[in-house]
Amino acid sequence: MSLLGLRRMRAGYDARSVLHDIDLDVEAGQIQVVLGANGAGKTTLLRAISGTIARQGEILFDGRRIDQLSARKIVAAGIGHVPQGRGTFADLTVDENIRLGAYLRTATEARQDRERWLSFFPRLRERLPQQAGSLSGGEQQMLAITRALMLRPRLLLLDEPSLGLAPIITQGLFRTLAAIREETGMTMLIVEQSANLALEVADSGVVLESGQIVLRDSARNLAGNDEVRRIYLGYE
Repeated sequence: MSLLGLRRMRAGYDARSVLHDIDLDVEAGQIQVVLGANGAGKTTLLRAISGTIARQGEILFDGRRIDQLSARKIVAAGIGHVPQGRGTFADLTVDENIRLGAYLRTATEARQDRERWLSFFPRLRERLPQQAGSLSGGEQQMLAITRALMLRPRLLLLDEPSLGLAPIITQGLFRTLAAIREETGMTMLIVEQSANLALEVADSGVVLESGQIVLRDSARNLAGNDEVRRIYLGYE
């Protein structure tokens, strides 16, 4: 069953159109990856879903249209967004950043959720009183994801979670995302340049070119597709 469905969605910036009649389904409980070159429209796709840019067409979330809702109401409906560049509040502590993500929760729920997500990212527990701006890149990404998880999303959108991270850190991050999905059943839509790592944990994927979906398949089939292997996975 589709948790998220896009129908003829178009989006862009001012007069410039970036996405053209996108049809996309994300199944409940699955990890889906979006592949594509720089400028293909991947970030725009996530921004359109989360309501932070203007868009046209239908966006269905759990069978309900959300394309006319504000970004705040989309968050409240159960969609969390970890933007490219992480977006942590550098002058606040790690703990303060995490608590900011719980603004829709009660104090009791926030305490419970904080403990739950810190169990997936134990390094953050060691740094709770530390300023977020002093964290390493990998730790800042963990913090950005934890803050989004504090919203209790049913769908988590992640934009280039590996950006600027060493390969070994990226591997650990994707293993953690897979573990979160395994334990919670959370649905994830991930835009990612490290296609080989993303496809290892994903169930399915799409390839975006010039604002249009040109290929969709299971993650296994995409990883074995000669054209995908050549362009996105670096194999000849």
